[in-house]
Amino acid sequence: MRIAIVLKDRCKSKRCAQECIKFCPRVRAGDETVVMGDEGKPVISEELCVGCGICINKCPFEAIKIIGLAEELKGELVHQFGKNGFRLYRLPIPKKGSCAGILGQNGIGKTIAIKILAGQIIPNLGEYRKKKPSWDAVLEHYAGTELHEHFKALSEKNLTCVLKPQYVDQLPKIVKGKIRDLLKSADTTNKFDAVVTKLGIGNLLDKEIEKGTISGGELQLVSIAAALIKDVDLYFFDEPTSYLDIYQRLKVARIIRELSKEKKVIVVEHDLAVLDFLCENVHIMYGTEGAYGVVTFPRAVRHSINTYLSGYLKEENIRFGEKIEFFANPPKQQQGLRILVSYNDLTKEFEDFTLEIERGIIRSGEIVGIVGPNAIGKTTFVKMLAGVIPPTKGTIEYDLKISYKPQYITPDFEGTVQEYFETYAPQLFTSSFYQTEVRDALHLKYLQDHTLDTLSGGELQRVAIAASIIKEADIYLIDEPSAYLDSQQRMIVSRMLRRVIEKSGKSAMVVDHDVYFIDMVSDALIVFDGMPGKRGRAQGPYSLHEGMNRFLKNVDITFRRDEETKRPRVNKPDSYMDRQQKQNGEYYYKL
Repeated sequence: MRIAIVLKDRCKSKRCAQECIKFCPRVRAGDETVVMGDEGKPVISEELCVGCGICINKCPFEAIKIIGLAEELKGELVHQFGKNGFRLYRLPIPKKGSCAGILGQNGIGKTIAIKILAGQIIPNLGEYRKKKPSWDAVLEHYAGTELHEHFKALSEKNLTCVLKPQYVDQLPKIVKGKIRDLLKSADTTNKFDAVVTKLGIGNLLDKEIEKGTISGGELQLVSIAAALIKDVDLYFFDEPTSYLDIYQRLKVARIIRELSKEKKVIVVEHDLAVLDFLCENVHIMYGTEGAYGVVTFPRAVRHSINTYLSGYLKEENIRFGEKIEFFANPPKQQQGLRILVSYNDLTKEFEDFTLEIERGIIRSGEIVGIVGPNAIGKTTFVKMLAGVIPPTKGTIEYDLKISYKPQYITPDFEGTVQEYFETYAPQLFTSSFYQTEVRDALHLKYLQDHTLDTLSGGELQRVAIAASIIKEADIYLIDEPSAYLDSQQRMIVSRMLRRVIEKSGKSAMVVDHDVYFIDMVSDALIVFDGMPGKRGRAQGPYSLHEGMNRFLKNVDITFRRDEETKRPRVNKPDSYMDRQQKQNGEYYYKL
């Protein structure tokens, strides 16, 4: 076990350090365990000290703290890809009657874990040199454990599974034909009509899936429907809320939650609000991207999310990530803030869609969140402010520089990430402020030598966000920055945006569907409603509390603050808190 030894400021003198040594048996074990550093401070042996925290004799000043650092486990290797390939340790445990969640950063084996549980990959237990792993070795390894019966049923083909894939945007390259025919052919439950009605995809049934007329959100719903209409023992949903708006996310969450009462269900999800709403127990995964991943034992969903946000496994005394904090701050006082942009009543008319926007203003130094369902006009409004498309009626009064990050990122630049920044955002290399607040926060220096066309969706998203926020502008319009990012990256991006906007005195407008992200980043809110695909209406900006209250009332869910972390928590439907807040008209917690 690797450990980090923290010596607080109160431990400065050589005498004090020597006195501290007397209080710890491990430290007093001899010269092989402890030596004095250059400044007369103790150095503790990492081989002998395990950071158990239960020593009887402790420093009365709490000047020494020993924290375990995340590392690979010994004796619990499940699968390894080659000599220097990725390694997975432990597995989640499917349980009937409850929905189990998996929470962790990108690139640490979440999808690999569920593919192993689904029988798509036979675990090699670290014996990567074998051409074909054996079920016999797996069963022997897991004898006497809960997973033994699971793998035995898989090996004997007595367990049926379905896995809703992560990258639904790849489906048109694999599947051809009408959506109706594809779903009918997959139906083994005779619940085709019920599933189509619940997911609201009746209007998609006659569309051809390969013709490019299906949006990302529609592909996601079709993919979920294809999983739900199969009668199997175990269902896996890999990131089922990507591309969906908050209405659709909660609709899908309710359906999966109902399914989990009868079947075994495992969900991989980055939206913490949906995970909190959906799951009873959650496995945290930690590790190093592309190197190894470790699955922890299950915890209650509240405890798991709070632990993940803290970046610290208290029971194991392991620091695995950066701490993410929420603050119950009072709303920013708008009085005295300079008006940056004003617009009167705007209208944008298309052939089959009309968008109406009530007059509003945007002030300097504030971030305005934009929320609402898909196909309601949010991106159209942002494009109007950016000058990409003109309004049919009304005017926008400003003479400002605008930086715009679009919803869909399609890089047309041939070259490396470094060359891209040198061309479009050279300030990243000349400003220490941007290097610290943007480059280092988003871990971009590790991508500098990669070409843009080789980046993953999450990596490309981070590059696009950085390029847009670094540009010299008065207002930044950022469309769906949380897409493709894991939950920790979303929190880091929201915190980065707040710091850059506050310190630069500029303004920003952010469109997103992640309630946690909007809560962390926004000072005010513009709320969209209407009939998706037909007509949309925008109202605001409101204060964050008033805007979220209006929005959540439309969604018919309530939020409260977690007492420990101050994060937003979804109240379970018809729970005491849910009924009380609805009765009081407070769908969003008070600050």
